[in-house]
Amino acid sequence: MEVTTIQKYIHATPRKLRLVADMVRKMTPNHALNILKATPKMAALDMEKALGTVLANAKQQGLDAAKLTFAKIEVNESMKMRRFRAGTRGRVKPFKRRMSHIKIILTDDLRDKSRQSSVVRLKTEQPENKKVERKKGEKSDS
Repeated sequence: MEVTTIQKYIHATPRKLRLVADMVRKMTPNHALNILKATPKMAALDMEKALGTVLANAKQQGLDAAKLTFAKIEVNESMKMRRFRAGTRGRVKPFKRRMSHIKIILTDDLRDKSRQSSVVRLKTEQPENKKVERKKGEKSDS
């Protein structure tokens, strides 16, 4: 069973949130929540709130938090607020305040499709191409 949450219009840039998301992607959600509380980045607070929300949703549905794993963590770009900053000689410098959306999907299914992609698949045996070794100075027949 999957549990999903989407936090929209977060006032942090997607780049900063992706750094935090990549840090906790391979962990269990409870361990990730503890790590985010000690992380000294401002984006970690937003990720911690989103993760706390999805864990509360899982508890509401009666799922055991110890058996949950991350199926997907997405950080997408939201709208941009266009602002201006005063420059020299009375000129303005435009800049954009970027916002983000966070989507977290937790699952308790061990046979998740994303987990199956990490399984090493054996290649089918292919015939080897034999290389002809030539000495220096020999010319090819073609």
